[in-house]
Amino acid sequence: MTMPSLLLTLSVWLLAGSLITEATYYRHHRYIPHFIRYREHSANTENLLPEVSNPVPEVSQPSVPIPEVFYPAPEIIHTIPEAFHPVPEVLHPAPEPYNPPEVYQAAPEASSPDNMMRVFYGIMFDAGSTGTRIHIYKFIQKDPVELPVLVNEMYHAVKPGLSAYKDNPEEGGNTIRQLLKIAKKTVPEENWRMTPVVLKATAGLRLLPEDKANALLKEVREVFDESPFFIPNNSVSIMNGKNEGVLAWVTVNFLTGHLYSNTKRTVGILDLGGGSTQITFLPKSKKTIQLAPSSYIARFNLFNETYQLYTHSYLGNGLFAARLATLGALGADGLDWKVFTSSCLPKKFRENVTFGGTTYKVSGIPDGYAGYKLCYYEVMKVIKGIVHQPYEVKGSSIFYAFSYYFDRAVDSGLIDGSRGGAVEVRDFKKRAKEGKCYMLSSQGLDKLVRETNNLTNYIYISVF
Repeated sequence: MTMPSLLLTLSVWLLAGSLITEATYYRHHRYIPHFIRYREHSANTENLLPEVSNPVPEVSQPSVPIPEVFYPAPEIIHTIPEAFHPVPEVLHPAPEPYNPPEVYQAAPEASSPDNMMRVFYGIMFDAGSTGTRIHIYKFIQKDPVELPVLVNEMYHAVKPGLSAYKDNPEEGGNTIRQLLKIAKKTVPEENWRMTPVVLKATAGLRLLPEDKANALLKEVREVFDESPFFIPNNSVSIMNGKNEGVLAWVTVNFLTGHLYSNTKRTVGILDLGGGSTQITFLPKSKKTIQLAPSSYIARFNLFNETYQLYTHSYLGNGLFAARLATLGALGADGLDWKVFTSSCLPKKFRENVTFGGTTYKVSGIPDGYAGYKLCYYEVMKVIKGIVHQPYEVKGSSIFYAFSYYFDRAVDSGLIDGSRGGAVEVRDFKKRAKEGKCYMLSSQGLDKLVRETNNLTNYIYISVF
């Protein structure tokens, strides 16, 4: 195996391991089957891969009306929902200077001439908007001409995410330090200095002011420097939305074998996180590329093939960000005394909710109305005018969807959490309408909080 091939393979696997457990496909924009594989825990991750040309920094999306009917772009990752934790929209997002993904090689164990098998490890931190996750991968390569095989993955997560420590970076660094202790117990000591450790932050840090995001990254770098592991250049950074979409696409198509296929058939991906959502696919029609904004097209080389993908990340339109938007809390002042109300909540509902280190007072509308119809219009106000819909996606395309699409499908009972299943997008709408019975009822608080939060989620998923 040539050096570039091994480097690329390692980076694919470092990204791939986290998604496969919850990978799900979204067929013809209507079905969401779920696939699982064994791991020592569940996960989600990202790493460092092909260089993507002409990236454009993300900005929050404008509010211009679009038709009521949407083709959803679901995706699957972790459900880390806490009672009702929205995420702030892009108010002062940290600028995203583009740094192409890098590929790092973990040095293999020494092998004897009689035994060519090589064992090596890689450590990946996924700093998401709702939590920080560590993935520790073990690879075996039995022959230099063969691709390495991922034989084991150790995963652990902590909440909240790094962005919650925006005013206390040292405490955020401590969460990384605790996760590194797990890595030291998992990776054999003789492999420490050869095992690369990398942290990639996503929408949670992209949504922060630049100075606060940089302070957190600086603290993480210092924690990494204290560790005995190999620290590559640019080992701690914020991943832009374009790379997030491209890397997820590479992961899914690598794992499903489509990148090795002679048919050129690939699948698209739909990713719904807490702070952003991504759609990525390989266009079949040149017209799709010609009509798309230039910033939505990513070009890169992989396995001796040149790919030209349609990819876009809607920063500030992740599931929790959208919930906060329906409350009208985006960029609001006076958080100490202001109460944000929504028709998506029961009239008597009142609670403090926290996300990204910010606490909001939220409640239903005591003297108003609540329920599906009014909640639907609140959600529509948030997503109007922000979605670009490539024509060919409306046809019989196959998409793998993951993260909160999967989680909410499980929460609603639409699919089995361990076996997955198939659902239609309209099933989310049906669940939202069924949830209206809880809006004025006297159900227990736990069920009330869960159902009313999911009312907003189901509506958002069914129309985005």
